[in-house]
Amino acid sequence: MFDGFTLARRAGDGARLRVRYGGNGPAVLLLHGHPRTHATWHRVAPLLVAAGHTVVCPDLRGYGESSKPPTDQEHRPYSKRAMAGDCLAVMRGLGHERFAVVGHDRGAYVATRLALDHPEAVSALSVLDAVPIGEALRRCDAKFAASWWHWFFLGQTDKPAERIINADPDAWYRATPEHMGTEAYEDYRRAVHDPATVHAMCEDYRAGLGIDRRHDEADRRAGRRIGCPLQVLWATRDDMADLYGDVLAVWRDWAGGRLDGGPVDSGHHIAEEAPEALVVALREFWKAAEGQN
Repeated sequence: MFDGFTLARRAGDGARLRVRYGGNGPAVLLLHGHPRTHATWHRVAPLLVAAGHTVVCPDLRGYGESSKPPTDQEHRPYSKRAMAGDCLAVMRGLGHERFAVVGHDRGAYVATRLALDHPEAVSALSVLDAVPIGEALRRCDAKFAASWWHWFFLGQTDKPAERIINADPDAWYRATPEHMGTEAYEDYRRAVHDPATVHAMCEDYRAGLGIDRRHDEADRRAGRRIGCPLQVLWATRDDMADLYGDVLAVWRDWAGGRLDGGPVDSGHHIAEEAPEALVVALREFWKAAEGQN
């Protein structure tokens, strides 16, 4: 897994991240979702390196083997702004001042925040299976609550979810080595069996329901948009289209320039289930976006 890549611990902005990186050429930052680690990209990263890119895959703060800073009452250390700050520090520490970002699931929120907070650093943004947190909560209805009830379960503080998850992490998350690949599965399983990681992942959701939503709403009020070219991809066997209809339309008010995207024939974990199709879509987007940077 990740042949030829370097595995290291790199300083973020208040956290220390486990990072895998390799290749030469234009830099790409790949950000995983919940409850995965950077290993979710193990089928995508080598294809991008072979295509002439430098690829950087961190565990987000709190996830995998990255550090888990103490939280506070606002869950600020697990805000997407804090996570984006980590990613920017890691990329600059590796010598990458400007780079493309790809984020899936919770990683898509970090990627979006990185593009909004640090537009000078992000040359192109690709989000997979996500709309902005503020948009999701603003549109929350019975269908969303029934399908994505885990947002509100994991976000509880009076009756925290950690005790239930830690009682049987395998039953809760239900991933398989056949689906993920043996090494990636083993990496993920170590993570979800660590109570400190489970707590940090819940903190991610608690921040999502509070401070992250406030950051999104402040951006909307200020008219702030994503300045770089934006690509939105969603899995055909997930529920994005069922929840939002025209997924691109949800993003249109956030795009300050080029907006591309569409469905990918896959289940939710696109990087694991359809890596070749994902790489084709990403590279076509980056090529089309080159003249706009």
